[in-house]
Parts: sequence; structure tokens; C-alpha cells
Amino acid sequence: MITFKVLKPGLFTTVQDLGRHGYLEFGVPVSGAMDHFSLAAANLLVENDPNSACLETTLAGSELQTLKKTEIAITGGECFPKINGQNVPMWKTLRIQKDDSISFGKMESGCRAYLAIRGGINTPLVLGSRSTYVRGGFRGIEGRPLQTGDTIEGFDVSPLEVEYEMPSEMVPQFPDNLIVNVILGPQVDMFTDKGIETFLSSRYIVTSEADRMGYRLEGPAIEHKAKADIISDALLPGAIQVPKNGKPILIMRDAQTTGGYPKIAVITFPDLDLVGQAKPNVGIEFVKVTIRQAHEKFRAYAKLLDTLSLTLKKKK
Repeated sequence: MITFKVLKPGLFTTVQDLGRHGYLEFGVPVSGAMDHFSLAAANLLVENDPNSACLETTLAGSELQTLKKTEIAITGGECFPKINGQNVPMWKTLRIQKDDSISFGKMESGCRAYLAIRGGINTPLVLGSRSTYVRGGFRGIEGRPLQTGDTIEGFDVSPLEVEYEMPSEMVPQFPDNLIVNVILGPQVDMFTDKGIETFLSSRYIVTSEADRMGYRLEGPAIEHKAKADIISDALLPGAIQVPKNGKPILIMRDAQTTGGYPKIAVITFPDLDLVGQAKPNVGIEFVKVTIRQAHEKFRAYAKLLDTLSLTLKKKK
């Protein structure tokens, strides 16, 4: 069933779920939401499966016309959403009527917001996912960002009997200076002790060369021992490459599956959500953790997602 008509597409708005897993050996990236927590939370606020497809908006959001009565939730970066010109809260269930207008303001904090509709967005599955991978032309809506005039289909599901709200203490914050946990990477021996110290003691800035594939950072150059190239090997979201110029590149959700620059470190999985909300000019500092600590953080994060639906406040 057609649920929305796109009046304004926004800067870069795509359909995303939690990703396309199991196809790296064929050169197919994982893709999926840049902020898994926010997407999963939006879905749970309308009683969807956490992996249901949502809209991911970037910096400047869309304007949508509602074509049927349903429930939605908006999470992620602070984007000042409005229904029919009136401000509405984020991180809670919102009921909308036919012909309502939904709009997003300029992103105040964070970089990406998520809009879930009751039942999820219905686009064709490609390799088990509805996520849009623009460089490969993989699904979502024709493998591209939204355009004016597009229609967005949902599923025919029953309306919610209750409304939900995220407890305020669980709503993530997206500051302009991030502290990001990393484990040292598989090619850390290609960097001098001074280079590693520079990486772990400096503040880096996200440049305008930042998209779903990766972020180039500006800051003190990281010193290599000798060469700055390797035979291409596996590359995953969270890896931090350092090319010849010594300036790190953060690899994000649409990462290519191999790369030829040495990897000095890898971001812990929970902190990928935080980095996924970083916009240009945000500062990032890296803190080294052990593999054991990284595993503990991942288990805590996985438990949080598994139990998130139990923490939501119900409102009749």
C-alpha cells in the first residue's frame, strides 16, 4: 500500500535496514543504516521488527505527504520534525492521518535521522536486504536516493493499540567532539611508535569528504615506517586506513570489500553508530581498548538491542 508521496527528497535520503550480510566474498558491501541503534529504536516504537526498512535522511530531511492513516516514529539526529507545520517530538510513536504533511528541519545535532512507518517500508529484497547501495544500484527505491514524486509503499498491518516513548536517559547524544574506542589494527606494525602515539593523542576533524562509504579526516599526519601501501586485503566498516599523506580515513557502512592502505585501527562496533552521526567539522579522538574490552562492549550493545523493546514506555 502506498503510504507516502515525496514532495521534497532532502539532501540524501535512502531506504535502509540493518544491512546485507553474507556477500562480502562477492564484492557486495554490508551497507545498512549508518546508526543501527536509531533505526532499530524507530522500528520498535511502531512495533516493527528491528530490521525493518526505514528512511535514512542526511543533514537536511525530506517533506512527505501522507496517503494513508498510520503510525510513525522519528529518531537519530535532532532534526526538528513537523506534522502540518507543527513541531512534534522525536523518539516516540506519532499517529498521522491521510493528507498530513511531514517535514524535517536542518539537523542541529548528529547527521542522520530515521523515519519508521508501522509495518516497515516495502521495497524488493535484494540479497536479503532492502538497503540502498547507491554505487551498486542496489534496491531501496531503484538503487538511488529519493526523488521528488517518488511514492513509498508500506505493508497492510493493523494499527497500534498503544503508543511508545524512549526514556529520556536512553536517547543518545551526538556532540561535536567524539571519543571513539578502537582496537589497534592488522597493519599497526607498519607505523612508527611516534605515528601510533600521534593517532592516539590527537584530535581529528571530519572533512567535507564524508559519505556513507567513508570519512576523510584532517589533523596531524600519522607516520609510517616505510611504505604506505599493502596488497589489497579485506576491508570492513569501522576500519581506519592511513594512506601516504598520513591522514586517516574512516571506513563506513558502504565500505568497499577490499583496500590497499594499511589499517592502523578498527572502531568498536557500538561506536560505529556514534561515528555514523558525525557530520563535517565534528572532532574525533581515538582511545585504545583491548580486544577483550571490545568484546565486552559488543556484548553489552547486543544485549541493549535485544532488550530495547522492554525499556520503552507504553502510553495508552
